[in-house]
Amino acid sequence: MEGFGLAHLAAGIGAAIVVVGAGLGIGKLTAAALEAIGRQPEASGDLRGAMIIMAAFIEGIALFAIVVCLLLAIKSA
Repeated sequence: MEGFGLAHLAAGIGAAIVVVGAGLGIGKLTAAALEAIGRQPEASGDLRGAMIIMAAFIEGIALFAIVVCLLLAIKSA
């Protein structure tokens, strides 16, 4: 396989790892927030707001990582 194909394969694998990692991170975050809301229902507003902000940060980091993977694949082409 040429370098062109390997670069695209590596970018695809890297993007897949990023998506799986972001999904696991958001899932763990949500599970912890729901467990905390179950233990202390009066704090649900604060916990929900913090959960949404952190989920947005995780998605933003994932988006940057996918863009880096795609830029590396395009640069090697």
